[in-house]
Amino acid sequence: DSFDILGDGVKELLVGRDDGMIEIYNFESADDPVLRHDYALSESIASIQGGCVGKDGYDEILAATYSGWLTGLTTEPVHREGGSGEELKLSQEMQNKISSLRNELEQLQIKVLQEREKYQQSSHSSTAVSSVPAFSVNDKFTLNKDDASYSLILEVQTAIDNVLVQSDVPLDLLDVDKNSAVVSFSSCDSE
Repeated sequence: DSFDILGDGVKELLVGRDDGMIEIYNFESADDPVLRHDYALSESIASIQGGCVGKDGYDEILAATYSGWLTGLTTEPVHREGGSGEELKLSQEMQNKISSLRNELEQLQIKVLQEREKYQQSSHSSTAVSSVPAFSVNDKFTLNKDDASYSLILEVQTAIDNVLVQSDVPLDLLDVDKNSAVVSFSSCDSE
């Protein structure tokens, strides 16, 4: 997307990448665009848009991820400065909103526990039928020309516990900064 997120009167280029990077490029001169800011998410970006969404007067970048999460980056200051000895006082409306959100969270946690118990009971009964749900897998296997390696990217709309990679040829697995996986090696039995 193109949007003036920096407020300098010139639209910036907003880029959402499939490796989870959000980048803001500025066109300061007629040469190449200059990377001004970047932010890393843990999954690929499906869509990105700039605009004013949450609070009037503060522009934002909204990014939709592969699994459906909507993430917002705002220009609104996160911290408020207070003088010495001043305490942050919340309005009654804000206190009521926080209280209602806490109550809603507690109710949702209770509901999740009840559903887990119901699932546990039904899965241990003699009439239970178990099946593996079908998942849409977003996979990419691309060549990195700089170091002659391949990147394997797997995304699923649920947690990935294990990935098994089996090969007939020896492999060297390289660790990358964005990787949160724990790698273990085992040799295959030739039979």
